[in-house]
Amino acid sequence: MKLEGIRTFVAIVEAGSITAAARRLGVAKSVVSHRLSELEDAVGARLMQRSSRRLSLTEQGQTFHRFCARMLGELDEAVSLLAEEGHELRGPLRVAAPMSFGLLHLGPALFPFLREHPGIRLDLDLNDRMVDLVGEGYDMAIRIGQLPDSTLVARRLVSTRNVLVASPEYARAHGLPAHVEDLSRHRGILYSNVHPNDQLRFRRDGGWVTGHFNVAMRVNNGDAMRDAAIAGLGIAVIPDFIVWQALEDGHLQVVRLDAELPESAVYAVFPQNRHLPAKVRALVDHLAASFGDPPYWKGDMK
Repeated sequence: MKLEGIRTFVAIVEAGSITAAARRLGVAKSVVSHRLSELEDAVGARLMQRSSRRLSLTEQGQTFHRFCARMLGELDEAVSLLAEEGHELRGPLRVAAPMSFGLLHLGPALFPFLREHPGIRLDLDLNDRMVDLVGEGYDMAIRIGQLPDSTLVARRLVSTRNVLVASPEYARAHGLPAHVEDLSRHRGILYSNVHPNDQLRFRRDGGWVTGHFNVAMRVNNGDAMRDAAIAGLGIAVIPDFIVWQALEDGHLQVVRLDAELPESAVYAVFPQNRHLPAKVRALVDHLAASFGDPPYWKGDMK
C-alpha cells in the first residue's frame, strides 16, 4: 500500500471530486483515478461509489478515511517536529474559517505570515460550516461566538461584538429605536445561523431582556446582511468586524439602545491530545498580534 495512494484518497474526500483532487495535488485526473483503484485493490474493498454525477464514500470508505486522515495528520506532525529542530517552519497547514471573517481579516493577516515562512503550504477553507477538525484533517479552525462544549482546545484571539446598524436613509425614513421594546416596530436583518427564532438577548441593568424585530430578511452570510442594511432594508444585527469600514465611510451608523448585545470573541481551536506543531503556534501568535485587542476594527463602536 503506497502512501501517495492514501494521500490521494484523503484529497478526493476533502476536495469532493477526482477533478478537484487532481488540481490540489497537481497531477492529472487519470493519475488520481489510478491511485484510488490501486488503493482499493490493496485494501480489498470499494472505498467510493462512483457515478456520472458525484462520488460518495462507502461505509468501509468512511471508516478508512477517518483512520487515514488521522494517520496523515500524525505523520505531518512528525515531519513538523523534525523541521522544528532546524527552526524552519514548513509543510502543509490546513485551516478552516468563516467566510466573511476570512475574506475581510484572516486573509490579509495570513499573507505576510506566508511570505515570512515560504516553506508552509497553506490550505485555507473559507466556509460557514462547522467542520470536523479531526475527521476532516484540519490543523486549526477559526470560531466566532460562544463555543460549544467539545474536545477541542481553544485560544482566544480577539474580542468582537454584534452591533445594530442602519443606513442614514433608513434612519431618516423610519427613525431609530432607543429601547429594546422599540425593535418590534422596525424591520430587521438577521443572521439565520445564530437567530433562527428571531429572538435577541440584551444586557440591561445587570440582567437580560429579550427583543425581536419585524423581520425583513434572514440570511446566512454577513456580507449580504451588510449590503442589505446599506440598501436601507432594515436594521442589521451583525458582527462589528463586518461593518467597521461601512461605518467609517458613513454608509451605516450604529443604532444605540438602552441595552447592549453581549460581547463575544474570535477563537483559534485545535484538536485535543495532539502535539501542536510550531507552525500552528506561530500562526496563532501572528494572528493575535495582527488583529490587536481591542482590534483595529473597533473604531467608534464602543
